Amino acid sequence: MRVSREKFAENRARILDVAGALFREKGFDGIGVADIMKAAGLTHGGFYGHFESKESLACEASKVLVEKARDRWQEIVDTAEGDPLEALLRHYLSRRNLQSQACVFASLTQEVSRQGARMQSAFAGGLTDLVDVLADIVVGDTPQARRANALATLSAMMGAVILARTMEDANLADEFLAATHRQLSRRAA
Repeated sequence: MRVSREKFAENRARILDVAGALFREKGFDGIGVADIMKAAGLTHGGFYGHFESKESLACEASKVLVEKARDRWQEIVDTAEGDPLEALLRHYLSRRNLQSQACVFASLTQEVSRQGARMQSAFAGGLTDLVDVLADIVVGDTPQARRANALATLSAMMGAVILARTMEDANLADEFLAATHRQLSRRAA
């Protein structure tokens, strides 16, 4: 049975969405194509009509995830009541964000370091986009100073979330988030 273009695009988007969630949860090597397709409600045989390989799917799903992250950060900055950096810190360095494992970077950074150049490029582009969002809202007398501050801020934010996720002790995880929030807020003041 032939599938319409609209249905094909809908199926592809569903595969990308499901794959992104499963990759964040299980890692690139922790889930197979058959399981991704099953979770998407599609047959394994249909996979190759959409993607040439699992690596291709992982790269495309990652690009979608990093674009969503950038869009979400920009939305938080654009709609912030008061200081946009403070709004972003409250959002990102929160128990809710930690538990949702929504951040593709905090979830998959270690995995990406073991992938090929194509995947690393997708993540590098996404990180650069987040640095650009931050560079518009952090302190600094020059564009170079703001960029340096944005790089340090992003590193601290993501590092805190990555470390907090490794903690069995929820109180210690919260300490990582709160301490980083306080330090970044002070530096911005």
